[in-house]
Amino acid sequence: MVTPPRTQPAAERAVRVLRAVPVPAALIVLVALSGVVLGRVYADPLLTRLMAGAAVGSVLVSVAARRLPSWLVAPLSVAAMAGWTLLSLRLAAAHAALPGGLDEVTADAARNAIPRLLTAMIPVEPAPDTVLVPVVAAWLTGLTAAEVALRAGRVLLGYLPPALLYAGALYVVGPNAEPAVGPTVVFAAVAAAGLATPGRPSGPASDPVAGLTPAVRAAVRLRLVAGSAAGLAVVVALAALLAPVVAAQVDERPVDPRRYVEPPRVESLDENPLIRISGWALNPDQRLLDVRTVDGASADGPPRIRLAVLSDYDGVTWRVGATYRNAGRILPATDPAPGATTVAVTQEITVGDLTGRLLPAVPTPREVTGARVAYDPASGTLIRPEGLVPGLRYEVSSVRERPDANLLSTANVPAGDEVARVLRVPDGAPEPLRRLATQLAESNGAPYARADAIATFLAEHYRVTADAPSGHAYPNLAFFLFGPRNGGGQRGTSEQFAAAFAVLGRLAGLPTRVVVGFGPGGDGPVRAADAYAWPEVLFDGVGWVPFDPMPRPDEEPRPVEEDFRPQPEDPPPSEVPAPTEEPSATPAAAAPAPGREQVGPGTPVLVGGGVGGLALLVGAVLAALYAMRRRLTRSRLDAADPGERVAGAWRELTDALRLAGHPVGPDLAAAEVAERARRTLAEARTAQSSDGTAIGGPDEAGVNDLAALLNQAGFAPGSVTPEQAQRAVGLSVGFADALHSARPRWRQLLWTIHPGPLRWRR
Repeated sequence: MVTPPRTQPAAERAVRVLRAVPVPAALIVLVALSGVVLGRVYADPLLTRLMAGAAVGSVLVSVAARRLPSWLVAPLSVAAMAGWTLLSLRLAAAHAALPGGLDEVTADAARNAIPRLLTAMIPVEPAPDTVLVPVVAAWLTGLTAAEVALRAGRVLLGYLPPALLYAGALYVVGPNAEPAVGPTVVFAAVAAAGLATPGRPSGPASDPVAGLTPAVRAAVRLRLVAGSAAGLAVVVALAALLAPVVAAQVDERPVDPRRYVEPPRVESLDENPLIRISGWALNPDQRLLDVRTVDGASADGPPRIRLAVLSDYDGVTWRVGATYRNAGRILPATDPAPGATTVAVTQEITVGDLTGRLLPAVPTPREVTGARVAYDPASGTLIRPEGLVPGLRYEVSSVRERPDANLLSTANVPAGDEVARVLRVPDGAPEPLRRLATQLAESNGAPYARADAIATFLAEHYRVTADAPSGHAYPNLAFFLFGPRNGGGQRGTSEQFAAAFAVLGRLAGLPTRVVVGFGPGGDGPVRAADAYAWPEVLFDGVGWVPFDPMPRPDEEPRPVEEDFRPQPEDPPPSEVPAPTEEPSATPAAAAPAPGREQVGPGTPVLVGGGVGGLALLVGAVLAALYAMRRRLTRSRLDAADPGERVAGAWRELTDALRLAGHPVGPDLAAAEVAERARRTLAEARTAQSSDGTAIGGPDEAGVNDLAALLNQAGFAPGSVTPEQAQRAVGLSVGFADALHSARPRWRQLLWTIHPGPLRWRR
């Protein structure tokens, strides 16, 4: 008896294995291609590798468990997915140099994965929160596709999950990368190859018509051929119909999904850190930071540390106006200005008492380790979305630029829509500011000469004081520039110097912005006394150039020249020129010519009609003034927004003080105005008590409450409740009524029709 060779079963097994490989391999490639497409907006290929690993792992788990019950495959695959996901998060955390343990990193990524992925800056750095969703999606896609294509035998239906994942990756990338033509062609070719490869061995067992009679077999095969031909015709027809539509979309710019997700926002103190200068000036020893230079010491001395760049001004407040995007360690690089020298600076910064979200750094930051940041490339401003905490330590590498000083004297300034933001002058600029800017620019034609003239003028004529009140609105700047020196004018902190330079520069045609930061003090502690603001001007071919309008410590400021002082609108009574001579006689009325009689109404009728018309005109004017005053009061006190109602109540209080003969200047803080209001009310009550008449009105605590509500509405917008606004209205109305009732009778009438509140600055 001859034993049959045993090579035949082994060959059959090898053939079966080879026939079983194409579909799983196609599924792995299709899922991995989604990682290739999505990885085009990432800083390095780590995400593509992690998604490819998820594709391999998910499909191989399904292949290895094909003999197990279907209900057991999903739990096994999910357990394997958890292990691969944790490994991916650990690799991403190490790659991004994020502090904290794996549990802390995983929890943070699970909470913030989707919003950070859609708000991250391009290119996205592979970090735990930016790789978690793609890795999990790739694994679940591979699991679903393998179960449908391998276990159920529906290969074409099994391609649907990879196709959806691929389309999702294209949508997330949007217009932030070139069209994915190559990966798309490979995707279609691999899918076609997987469909073309037979998944079952040939032979009688696999022939669906085996065992049938020849006639029946021929009929069945004819039907199969007809069905295949009909399906092919449908596919060709659909391709012919859809090809022009698809081709027309090739040149269309895809939608960026990031526009539907709001990037990180900042609070009011971070949006306008300029108002913090005065507070820091009053606490000069407060320790805000500790700085240690790791690399990049320069012969030019220690660099300035920048906190924020403020480019937007509305006539009241300077704002950052930035759009922050979550960023990794590596930040987008910008080319330095031609001819500028660059020095790489690396500093280790430890946060002390500095609060908020703004992250200090030497301009321009290129790499940040030790803290998760969001970045605005337009201004170079960094924030930490979670906020600063004492003890936070991070390392930032920056490129410090020094422009070519030889180009400044002849450099021009840009114009057009690209710089309209830093050239815009809001409406309402006081005429003295415009005239001062014009006078400084008339004798200095070149842009750099204009900027230098403004800086020199401010440095020579004004004084720095730590106790100057905060404020950089138009009225504050006008008082700073032209107010009486013995009344608090012509002095301020770096807030007023920088803001005044920036506004005067824009009025003179210079693109300007204000920067808040800390002065060059070298390594060691950075205290509140080191905080200050400085202006910058943009020049063509040079970039942003800082200017120093601060006075020198050893120089006494010179008085502002009379040519720069605003002239009063109406001359004082003492300056009204008196008539030089008295009229000699009153001319006699001309008598009618002889023989000619007067025609028309007589003199009494004309006089009576004139007096009556004048009385009607005066009455109409008084009624109109009364109606306009009432309408102004209602618009202030009936505003829909509680914060606007509080502001309107405050304006009613200041108008009442002015009508009572005790006006308040724009330089006074709310607490100072409240103190003056209490004194005025007390004086009115004292005068009335001597006559035996008592007047009502709010007590001293009530006036203080109104001032506190005003500060709350100004520094915490949206926090005022309707009840608080109604209380502010009641306090304001009571105060005005009290002062009104203390006036003489004829002055009470004049109070209600006085046109002053209609034209006073509000």
